[in-house]
Amino acid sequence: MKARLATVADIPEVLELHARYQVDSIAEQDKADGFITTAFTGAQLVELIESEQGLSVVTKSGSIVAYAMAASWQFWARWPMFAHMIKDLPSLSYEGYQLSTDNSYQYGPVCVDKSVRGQGALELVFEFSLQHMSSRYPVLVTFINKINPRSYAAHTNKVGLQVIQEFSFNNNHYYELACLTQRA
Repeated sequence: MKARLATVADIPEVLELHARYQVDSIAEQDKADGFITTAFTGAQLVELIESEQGLSVVTKSGSIVAYAMAASWQFWARWPMFAHMIKDLPSLSYEGYQLSTDNSYQYGPVCVDKSVRGQGALELVFEFSLQHMSSRYPVLVTFINKINPRSYAAHTNKVGLQVIQEFSFNNNHYYELACLTQRA
């Protein structure tokens, strides 16, 4: 498996992978293994790729089997959930940083096809994305829905994210997590 930044040509394949695991379209029996709540359009992915260089993918045998999104808070601000998180940033600190839109970014969603789960794809796409964003921001911030325990376990146990608070939005309950982009 190899990690790289996505190109515009990758968008159809990324959207296909995304649709398989998005909460509105995932097979009910697959929800227990993790899901994505945010929906995206092709135009939004073009912007993510061209303006943010924020879509990392993992390929295996020429096919995209995982992706991770990462971008500035300005990119994410159009979605109400992220606007809520932005308003709360000044009340949070992590590892000596008073969080702001200048020193942190939003990581996620991330998606790993079930055919490669447990084979290091999450760790590979996470570390690639983290390294890519580390020149711009010292702190990664993300959230995980409390009804998605697989994602929570993977992100806390496999890639070392730490819970910085719990919050509720739109009748859902979330963990907010963070890590430094420069890790020892």
